[in-house]
Amino acid sequence: MNVPVPTVADVGERALVARIRERVPAFPDWVTVGIGDDAAVLEPGRNTLEVITTDALVEGVHFDRAFVPPRAIGHRALAANLSDLAAMGARPRAALLSLALPDALPLETFDGLIDGLLDLAARSRIALVGGNIARSPGPLMVDITATGTVGRRQVLRRSGARAGDAMYVSGAIGDAAAGLEWCRAHGLPATTGPDAGDEPFRDAVARFLYPEPRLRLGWMLGRNRAVTSCVDLSDGFADAVHQIASASGLGAILDGALVPVAPGARHWFERNGRDPLMAALAGGEDYELLFTVPARRHRLLQALARRVPGLPLTRVGVMTRECAVVLRRDGRQDDLPAGFAHFR
Repeated sequence: MNVPVPTVADVGERALVARIRERVPAFPDWVTVGIGDDAAVLEPGRNTLEVITTDALVEGVHFDRAFVPPRAIGHRALAANLSDLAAMGARPRAALLSLALPDALPLETFDGLIDGLLDLAARSRIALVGGNIARSPGPLMVDITATGTVGRRQVLRRSGARAGDAMYVSGAIGDAAAGLEWCRAHGLPATTGPDAGDEPFRDAVARFLYPEPRLRLGWMLGRNRAVTSCVDLSDGFADAVHQIASASGLGAILDGALVPVAPGARHWFERNGRDPLMAALAGGEDYELLFTVPARRHRLLQALARRVPGLPLTRVGVMTRECAVVLRRDGRQDDLPAGFAHFR
């Protein structure tokens, strides 16, 4: 006999809010009013600016429940916002969660989503202080607004780069795009992950499902004041270069030989007859940071790099007065491809 699977419609909005509230740890002392009232009330941070960002994940656009487990959906939804805060040099502070839920969404999926979000929130020291739940006649949607704090003279922006500044990127790129392609190709719940035969792609799948925003690096870059501009790679490395160049009124030359493509991503793209560099440049959701550093501040960056062991900071190019954004590789120079765009 089939036992009906409880759905979010079976329990209703109030019970869903209560399920979230019972999982949320005690609020920090700067939260005057949290979950359960009409709005949250927070005390402002002393001598700091408030940084506010928002991001939405829509089923069928940003994730597919056929191979993205519920915990990963919640994790990825918060990670997108945390990466934005990192790119501004901010420390995470508070988050609001809005959910649009289909009637038939299993309660188990709802709980897994919340658990994934709260696990990352706890590690990132960001407090979930409120939000909203609504019924969706279509896809599942997870919308988060997050706030952070930053010193008045420590804000990182996309604008501010100068001609001659070196471009640096944290970590390596391409894993998220390769991991997504692996999941789509196998059509299996990604909770199992690659088997022994696909071991090289295990890290790529993990970085797609559970990206780690570079919060500590972003905060340190703001305090160190070595950088002139910064952006995260949520919409791809190529897009990030274009964003900094456009915001700063400059061009850029990217050295393809220096771009750090992750080993698993390189292996996946080569196995599938793709150019690893071009695929990694166009892929999104790596959540690394791209930033620019003038020559006179290079020693400051070296000092910072010693404080983030295990996270490479790689010089990949230079900002130019000419407004073209180009890629140099194998003795050739080509226009840098665009990154991800929703409406194209």
